[in-house]
Amino acid sequence: MSEDRKAASVSELLDLIAERPGREVSVGDLLDTFGDRAFGALMFVFAAPLVLPMPPGVSALLGAPLIFITFQWMMGRKTLWLPKVMLSRTMSMADFRALTVKLKPHLARLERRLRPRLTFMYNPLGDRLVGALCFVLSLIVFLPIPFGNMLPSFAIAAFAIGGAERDGLAALIGWIAAILSVVVLVVLSAGWWMRRPDT
Repeated sequence: MSEDRKAASVSELLDLIAERPGREVSVGDLLDTFGDRAFGALMFVFAAPLVLPMPPGVSALLGAPLIFITFQWMMGRKTLWLPKVMLSRTMSMADFRALTVKLKPHLARLERRLRPRLTFMYNPLGDRLVGALCFVLSLIVFLPIPFGNMLPSFAIAAFAIGGAERDGLAALIGWIAAILSVVVLVVLSAGWWMRRPDT
């Protein structure tokens, strides 16, 4: 990867992919472009859309790669490995460009505020702990819980963009969102259990 590409922001790299000729973009294309920031960047790309209400089935479609990626982060891998079947998964370039248009304004505002700080939060032990938390959150995202995947997705997106830009403040926001996610899940589960008809 060139030095210019290393210095580019995640939003600029998304634009770089969107400007490519062709009718499709694959997960492998994203992995090659993001390079050593693939963990954070891909987690953000898969998690951020789920912060908004999505049609049924989308959480399972985007949640599956999140489970795979966060598991490797939890295990402390330095580089992201994806099986060929996942690398070859594609979406139309038109859909990718539409997704980029939706994400870019929010991502660009975030990037203007992000900078390396509280970097002590990023270390081998801390990365594994955050990876384990994101793995659990991705399992929650994968479950068909109405409106139950928005907060976990926000937490994963915060950890992801914080990891890509080495901003510990974003990680702190991720921790807060993760705690709130667990609280909401407990409340929803308790409510479901109390309404459950006696057997």
